[in-house]
Amino acid sequence: MSPSQTASPRHSTKVVTALRRFAISISVLNIFGYTVLGFEQPWTWPFIALAVAYTLEIALEAIGARAEGRAPRFQGNGLKGLMEFLLPAHITALAVNMLSYVNDVIWVMLFGVIVAVGTKWVLRAPVKGRMRHVMNPSNFGIAVILLLFPWASIAPPYQFTEYLDGGFDWLVPAIIITLGTMLNAKLTERMWLILAWVGGFALQAVVRGLVFGTSIPAALAMMTGVAFVLFTNYMITDPGTTPSSKWGQIAFGGGVAAMYGVLTAMSVAYGLFFATALVCAIRGAFLWTADIVAKRRAEEALALAAVEQTVEKTVDRDDATGRTTDQNTEPAPACDCPADACACPPADPAQTRKVPVTA
Repeated sequence: MSPSQTASPRHSTKVVTALRRFAISISVLNIFGYTVLGFEQPWTWPFIALAVAYTLEIALEAIGARAEGRAPRFQGNGLKGLMEFLLPAHITALAVNMLSYVNDVIWVMLFGVIVAVGTKWVLRAPVKGRMRHVMNPSNFGIAVILLLFPWASIAPPYQFTEYLDGGFDWLVPAIIITLGTMLNAKLTERMWLILAWVGGFALQAVVRGLVFGTSIPAALAMMTGVAFVLFTNYMITDPGTTPSSKWGQIAFGGGVAAMYGVLTAMSVAYGLFFATALVCAIRGAFLWTADIVAKRRAEEALALAAVEQTVEKTVDRDDATGRTTDQNTEPAPACDCPADACACPPADPAQTRKVPVTA
């Protein structure tokens, strides 16, 4: 393909609409977070994170387009096309900054942003004939920060309602649940995933209580926090890294809940992020395995079809020339009689007769 050709659309219209609303929602949340709610990070950090994410996204797309011989997806359709192209980077940058807490070491937060954006070009798997990223970008960036920098942590959950009282602290999660449910029901179509995740989370809390003696009310109380609500409606439902089918969504959501229960039982902190990353990795391995098996089966089918076609051509040619290619036909037995002593018997035993021999 010539690089001058227009690149295929990166996302469908429905996905672009969902990304746009995701971006608007997280932008509004950050504005209120720094002006009203009580976000802990410096107010300049979101702008720095956005600048780094935008630059890296454009640079990687330019490199990828050159390697694949196509036009960069941020070209064409003017400013609107560029803005739509940068929507995933916008969401990722704000999410990593908002949900991670690295004290005053900004380069660690930016490292998380770089990992989150870059993983879309590194950790990929074939999905319906196309290479797609399989790791949830913002979740993976935060998980890497927590893994490599033990002193770092996630943002304290109280920052979302620190300056709210008089019942208004319930208003924030209520708004997030309402808007998130509308978004996921109409656009991302990930309600089965949400139901499986929430139901699985409640189930693992009960199981941990019965098996390990964990306080069941305390384990279930986590579901009432803003962090859990945000994670449920705006992170685990990422349409780019989750299955689209009903049972695929149920398996993914239930798998993350089960993995969280196992990690928490093992006293692993920040289980939400690590559980999601592990399940995404497992899904990626499954996609690669399924693709390899499908290709091998296709190759075997082509080889078998070629052999059958060759046999059919051979049979047709032999039929035309009046010859047979039956390899199972046994040759007639040789005559063991001495020379001039007797005649070989006929093939039909009924026709057997004695032949006199001249003395």
